[in-house]
Amino acid sequence: MPEDVNPETHHEKSDVNVRALLWFAAIFVVFGALTYGVVLLMFRHFAQMARNATTTPLTEIARPADANVPQIPRLQPFPMKQPGGTMMPPNTSTPVVDMEEMRGNEEQALNNPGWVDRQKGIVRLPIAVAKQLAVQRLNAAAGAHP
Repeated sequence: MPEDVNPETHHEKSDVNVRALLWFAAIFVVFGALTYGVVLLMFRHFAQMARNATTTPLTEIARPADANVPQIPRLQPFPMKQPGGTMMPPNTSTPVVDMEEMRGNEEQALNNPGWVDRQKGIVRLPIAVAKQLAVQRLNAAAGAHP
């Protein structure tokens, strides 16, 4: 059986253009080095700008002396003056103590009568008394309308 011979078909001498691949690798390395250099210069420039930045106030309004201490309730303990004028050290006011104090105040407000606004005659009733009054008013309103 004779072999089929096609004069246009021949063996490939190389699958990859090695010269083009080496040029690509060289250009890639040079581009990476240049990018690294530019980023490094930008970092140094911005770091120098940050070091030289002044901390001028953004407003002309005078800053209060206690502006660095957040308002109450505080999540972190800060030294503060007690009603007698003595300084309370920061380790006695912790989040756990603050939570217990807040719950105690809320419990007292729920269970004891007190004034909300004395001039307007608004009072705070204990929760049990307020519930009884609400039930009485509801029963009186239901009894008035058969």
